[in-house]
Amino acid sequence: MSLVPADLDAEEPDRPEPRDGAALGARHRDPARGGADGTSRRPGRRRGSVRAERGSALAWGVLGVLAVGLAWWALTAVGGAGSPMLAALNPLGVPSALASLLATGVLVQDLVTSTLRLLLGMGIAAAVGIPAGVLIGLHRPTRWASALPVQFVRMISPLSWAPVAVALLGVGSAPVVFLVAAAAIWPILLGTAAAVAAIDPRFVAVAHTLGANRREMLRTVLVPSVRPAVLQSIRLALGIAWVVLVPAEMLGVTSGLGYEILNARDRLAYDEMLVVILVIGVLGAAIDLLARLLLTPRRG
Repeated sequence: MSLVPADLDAEEPDRPEPRDGAALGARHRDPARGGADGTSRRPGRRRGSVRAERGSALAWGVLGVLAVGLAWWALTAVGGAGSPMLAALNPLGVPSALASLLATGVLVQDLVTSTLRLLLGMGIAAAVGIPAGVLIGLHRPTRWASALPVQFVRMISPLSWAPVAVALLGVGSAPVVFLVAAAAIWPILLGTAAAVAAIDPRFVAVAHTLGANRREMLRTVLVPSVRPAVLQSIRLALGIAWVVLVPAEMLGVTSGLGYEILNARDRLAYDEMLVVILVIGVLGAAIDLLARLLLTPRRG
């Protein structure tokens, strides 16, 4: 038995029958399209829901920060009675210590130095990791031959190479940049290789059918296919590199945020040490936010 309009009307006997095409169109209009004037009301409600959700997220975020600050103050206020170091870490002393570091200009200089080392190490990691990942992803024998060595070296902590880096490159920024690159290269390399290996072979076949040469294949198939994954791998590597940078700057250098932590500790300036630690966290969060804005692929 087929479904006919009479079957639909049988469930609503009191509803008047449509007399013309306009009434029929009004009766069967999709609710998602809104009222009779053709305007849509659902997107407006959806935008209002998004705004409300963002407002709630912001309010809860502020509440979380206040809760952490209160817990921090309570810990240092209670425990500081028996520990001068813990008392020096009281959040109430942060503004004066920050003003002192800014007045001397040391904090800004160290911040710039650390940022430059980070960018240089990331540049080296990307320059080596992306081509190597493309080669591993495209060439199966290279992928098979490099699987065990890559996994073995990847699991070695980058800081384990610090004595080797200092012995080969001397003291200064060069070993720090090397350690940053050694930490950042693996997410980039593996992410690129996985993205290249996952390219749909039908895209390659279509390009071959259309007569694309090697350069056109790279430009029209490989690059668009792997670009989102490579950008996300760089963002992941950036966070890892920032974490490695600070302890790397505690090894034989006289500048940078990591060195400034040791310098403040040696001078027993624990309030300044706390400020540097907080600056590292704030700057790291800012770098991740900037990377999210710049490295997240746009649609359309």
